[in-house]
Amino acid sequence: MGKVLPIEEYKSKVSTIVTIGTFDGVHVGHQKIVNRLITLGKKEDFKSVILTFFPHPRMVLQKDSNIKLINTIEERSRILDTLGLDYLLIKKFTKDFSRLSAEEFVKQVLIDKLNTKKVIIGYDHRFGRNRNADINDLIKYGKEFGFEVEEISAQDINDVAVSSTKIRKALFEGDIQKANKYLGYPFMLSGTVVKGKGIGKELDYPTANINIKEDYKLIPKQGSYVVKSVIDSETVFGMMNIGMNPTVNGKTESIEVHFFNFSKTIYGKDIQIDVLERIRDEQKFESILELKKQLQKDKLFSLNFINTL
Repeated sequence: MGKVLPIEEYKSKVSTIVTIGTFDGVHVGHQKIVNRLITLGKKEDFKSVILTFFPHPRMVLQKDSNIKLINTIEERSRILDTLGLDYLLIKKFTKDFSRLSAEEFVKQVLIDKLNTKKVIIGYDHRFGRNRNADINDLIKYGKEFGFEVEEISAQDINDVAVSSTKIRKALFEGDIQKANKYLGYPFMLSGTVVKGKGIGKELDYPTANINIKEDYKLIPKQGSYVVKSVIDSETVFGMMNIGMNPTVNGKTESIEVHFFNFSKTIYGKDIQIDVLERIRDEQKFESILELKKQLQKDKLFSLNFINTL
């Protein structure tokens, strides 16, 4: 199993192969780069390392930035671990760190800390103070400090850039199928089950209310979705509503999941919800009875979809 560490806690002096980036979404474009990193690492007997920055640099350098990320840092690490990465190292991004010169970054981080022997990087990667160094500078430092630089092609970089933007757009529009296609796995929401108002129970559709603590996490368009989760090693399916519950005059956005054929009490449990398909937009019904009728239709839609998997 790969390790996730703050870079300050990384102690090893073995040789590493490194790539640097946010890798938000770890989508099919990213996976191509990560697989290359891991394959080369095994071939040359280097530990494979992704160096990532958190908080996202835009969160620190642009105070009004309301950037929403496809993954929380924990979700990102879980996905990378399944790919076989040795280390995900997290460097806390601060204003002080942003002022390091390119040479200081190479010397202090890549050489002294990571013992880097190879870097895989995009042709358009910028680094150092004011992002004023590029791949040519990195190649120059490589010759000076004894590491190789492999360039990721413009085509691969474009695939990465385009699909990250497309995934966020698709999620904001509720197009979960498109988002999942680009991700190469179901979009996920991770949170803690908390007590709600008990309205779902009154409707005969008891729900688990999911609290997501990371305010930077992208929440898809309001509406109903077919979902899957693994709870105590059991795979369970259900339907999720993201929204304001207008029929019962809700005042704040909530994320509620009704699991099918499931009756365990799971308050306080941390769970991951995989979002599989969109059912419909959220709507206000004339009565509770009308809402219950719609929930029956939603359940039928969900079960039919699950049967196609």
